[in-house]
Amino acid sequence: MRVKRTSLITKIVIIAIMVYAGITLVSLKVQVASARAQRDELQSQVSTVTQSNTELKYAIDHSTDAETIEDIARNKLGLVKPGEKIFYDVSR
Repeated sequence: MRVKRTSLITKIVIIAIMVYAGITLVSLKVQVASARAQRDELQSQVSTVTQSNTELKYAIDHSTDAETIEDIARNKLGLVKPGEKIFYDVSR
């Protein structure tokens, strides 16, 4: 009779360990999925910032070009060369 009790207790312990391992496995799968989603979002942010940095580096490298300076003066500051005339379309 003692052998049967030990056998029953052993089975219960083994089942408990298997249930614990299953719960842990599911929990880890959820954590991995969450980490992958976060990684994808961060990679998207990195690519956006990298593109922005490239544009800014280009702007810095070409900031002394005459064409760039003229473009900024005309489009952002509204300046014109001497003798130029600006026509505004007011029909809208």
